[in-house]
Amino acid sequence: MSGDGSGGVGGGTQVALVTGGYDHTIKLWQAHSGVCLRTMQHPDSQVNDLEITPNGQMVAACGYQHIRMYDLASANPDPVMNFEAITKNVSRVGFQENGQWMYTGGEDCTARIWDLRAGRPFQCQRIFEVPAPVNAVVLHPDQSQIMVGGQSGIIHIWDLKTDHNEQLIPEAEASIQDIAIDPSGKLMAAVNNKGSCYVWSLAGSPPRPAPRKHLRAHNKYALRCKFSPDSTMLVTTSGDCSARVWRTSDWSLLRELRHDAQRWVWDAAFSIDSHYLFTGSSDSYARLWDLEKGTLEREYCGHQKPITALAFRDQAV
Repeated sequence: MSGDGSGGVGGGTQVALVTGGYDHTIKLWQAHSGVCLRTMQHPDSQVNDLEITPNGQMVAACGYQHIRMYDLASANPDPVMNFEAITKNVSRVGFQENGQWMYTGGEDCTARIWDLRAGRPFQCQRIFEVPAPVNAVVLHPDQSQIMVGGQSGIIHIWDLKTDHNEQLIPEAEASIQDIAIDPSGKLMAAVNNKGSCYVWSLAGSPPRPAPRKHLRAHNKYALRCKFSPDSTMLVTTSGDCSARVWRTSDWSLLRELRHDAQRWVWDAAFSIDSHYLFTGSSDSYARLWDLEKGTLEREYCGHQKPITALAFRDQAV
């Protein structure tokens, strides 16, 4: 995101802020102005997670028994693809780096891989079963492993080449709410429902986790964690109405982002230059923060109920 926030949807540079939540809508925003460009319909359920495809053309939204994909470049308010035949909530969605396949995790106690190259209807290509509902799935940047975390407190490291898996249990009887891996593939973080954040170093091939740091990140439920594109920061969000930004150099607190009206902070996304952070909250607002100054720069108002998911992309495509 450039200093003046310039850029638009379409053309050489795709700038897209997308938000979704409990009001069964997905909104596409002009990031620098706060103007809502389009509202898309997500009938039947709340939006649990949003992910923009690697080519920047579509956004995937997951909810109860569905994954839907929307075309960001067209005026069509309805999904252009539907992935169905899923039971229960789908909690997370992501993409392989070239967009050849999609991965999901959900309350049916599975992580799934969907082949996007095959003809429609798209088929679930691989299923990884775990003993408890899945809250978090993340693909390692080298595309070799998917980390799967859930209500059992176990992080399963699913090796996509061998189909073997190893397990990490950072804290007994604490539900894993989210997992993040930094863009360099050298750090992994996970947050749980007790407000803790655990960090591991990743090294080797395939990467192996070694304990690095335990942060008492929040006093209440932690919801999400994400590394900045330059790997210098980790953001954690929580039911304590804050987002906290940590330095990865020494794990000290860089910023606590709070607002009087802000409630649970469900999701967050960094700008590509790592200078800004977007957050989405139960008060139905998304917010843009300047991380260098610690200031609130913009609010995005339009949702009628809590914003539970957001995605931002400002890379050239």
